Amino acid sequence: MAIHLGPNRYGKAECRLVAVARDGEHTLTDLNVSTRLAGRLDATHLTGDNSDVLPTDTQKNTVYAFARRGVAAIEEFGLDLARHFVAGTDAVERAQVHVEAYGWRRLGGHSFARAGDEVRTATLTATAGQAWAVGGLHGLTLLNTTGSEFRGFPRDRYTTLPEASDRILATAVDARWRFASLEVDWDAAFEQIRGHLIAAFVETYSRSLQQTLYAMGERVLAHVPEVAEVRLALPNRHHFLVDLSPFGLDNPDTVYFAADRPYGLIEGTVQRDDAPEPGLAWDLGAA
Repeated sequence: MAIHLGPNRYGKAECRLVAVARDGEHTLTDLNVSTRLAGRLDATHLTGDNSDVLPTDTQKNTVYAFARRGVAAIEEFGLDLARHFVAGTDAVERAQVHVEAYGWRRLGGHSFARAGDEVRTATLTATAGQAWAVGGLHGLTLLNTTGSEFRGFPRDRYTTLPEASDRILATAVDARWRFASLEVDWDAAFEQIRGHLIAAFVETYSRSLQQTLYAMGERVLAHVPEVAEVRLALPNRHHFLVDLSPFGLDNPDTVYFAADRPYGLIEGTVQRDDAPEPGLAWDLGAA
């Protein structure tokens, strides 16, 4: 029986980093950084030879040391780290850095409040000759109280769902977008993309959450030329009318039960026809 080592990678997961810039009004940066390295690492798996293994503790220390220089856009920070690991370690052929940024709302010159559950993300991948950037967000919760329906679906012996001609549509957006180049104003692009995702959700009369997903991705690509494709995962946060008849009350689309599970999960990708190939943008792939 033939056996061989398949794709592999290693790194330091979830390095929590809070940086405070103290010039004038304080600025707070709150990050969660994960590193993944791949390359010529067969020996450590097959014989326990660690001569090519940059310790994960060193990777963690590098994250903090780079933060000492200051953290601007998370895409730039992650790209600097990924390139460093490829350039500085002979056996490392590919490096990926994933960054999550948690928002804080300013209350005063040095006071802040956590700004909800929404998280900005960036995944940067580098080799000796190329680099790729993927931006994103998750936890962006959106809701339309009307302007949504779901009708005309097939029925079988197990179908009990009634058709809905007017329903609440709610979701928590998980979006990632692949940039076509690295010549990007990262912060400005993020704000534009986030704004277009929201605008498409608000302005689209939805006959299905799939239709809304496509409208959101299409709008981003139509307005942000730096983006090559958008991947979206939209959980359908169901809202069910509560039966108030046992209490002698009607319920004219007023009182709902917000169910957290189970939920429908709609996923899809919207791409430009002429988008460059993704390379290793989405994942490290084979080692």
